[in-house]
Amino acid sequence: MFRPFLAVLLCLAMPAHAEVTGKVRVIDGDTFAIGETRVRLHGIDTPESTQMCGARGVSPWPCGAWVSDKVRSVYDGADARCAEVDIDRYGRVVAKCFVGGEDVGQHLVAEGLALAYAKYSQDYLPDESSARDAGRGLHGMAFERPARFREVQRDARAKTAALGQEVPEGCRIKGNISSSGGTMIYHVPGQRDYDATVISEARGERWFCSEDEARKAGWRRAMR
Repeated sequence: MFRPFLAVLLCLAMPAHAEVTGKVRVIDGDTFAIGETRVRLHGIDTPESTQMCGARGVSPWPCGAWVSDKVRSVYDGADARCAEVDIDRYGRVVAKCFVGGEDVGQHLVAEGLALAYAKYSQDYLPDESSARDAGRGLHGMAFERPARFREVQRDARAKTAALGQEVPEGCRIKGNISSSGGTMIYHVPGQRDYDATVISEARGERWFCSEDEARKAGWRRAMR
């Protein structure tokens, strides 16, 4: 006879999930700002804003910026309703967001602008499968999954730190000098040999902030 009363008490004791509403300002492919609140879209993953993609002979291209621009063109300034799921380690609200009643995360995955983040949710796996089969968005191009990209970047930073090096902010192009012949070649993120290339400033190798800067300094781009 006391069960309904106990159920009410238990519900009251559970933490309530917040709802964030307002106009969207797109930070990147999977992160919005709504007012003062940063919202990370639940269950999806998009290329990092600085991520370059390219494989199987495809020249590196700015997949992260491309996705961010596409998402911005659709959702920037839109009125959204976001239901909180969690808070991540960066203090962002992790939420499912809806614009005009449509699930934003599902839409982005279905259009190939985002991937299902199966580590946190299985909700959008069918949408990713359909987008991949149809070659929509990222699936029609050469790209690296964002989680793998971040893993490689963490490893590269660890190797760099172990050598006492520091990567200049925003300057991730590696100007390498070959040990045989002294040829000056630069590698951009996404190329095959980028991660294995270690910069030795003592040998005259250096970091560049753009390909144009590297070319003007006398370096040529690596073939792969």
